Amino acid sequence: MKISTKGRYGLTIMIELAKNYGEGPTSLKTIAQANNLSEHYLEQLIAPLRNAGLVKSIRGAYGGYILPNIPEKITAGDIIRVLEGPITLIEGIEDEEPAQRELWIRIRDAIKDVLDNTTLKDLATHSNESETDSYMFYI
Repeated sequence: MKISTKGRYGLTIMIELAKNYGEGPTSLKTIAQANNLSEHYLEQLIAPLRNAGLVKSIRGAYGGYILPNIPEKITAGDIIRVLEGPITLIEGIEDEEPAQRELWIRIRDAIKDVLDNTTLKDLATHSNESETDSYMFYI
């Protein structure tokens, strides 16, 4: 499984919204500038996130996007599944011999476990910490 820029930048959007949670809407322009990303590309990513109910748009001069839920209730897995599709490691896993199939299933389940147990709050808190602190994910 390879996470594309859709998944990576989608996580970036959501982390920025989590950092600003409770402070009002955040514009995509602000997120794009803060992370040196294309605002146009972020506009393409926000639509599926909005359709999935992971973000809410606020119209008006001071509009932008907010999280409709607290950051603790949204996981990295929620975001990745919306932008990348189901978490699969190998196509046709049912055709593999039993020993290999078991290995691929264990790896897939470990990845799912990390994604589903890492919340936006975890990611937003980590990104606010100093560079010397490390947050290690074990698969």
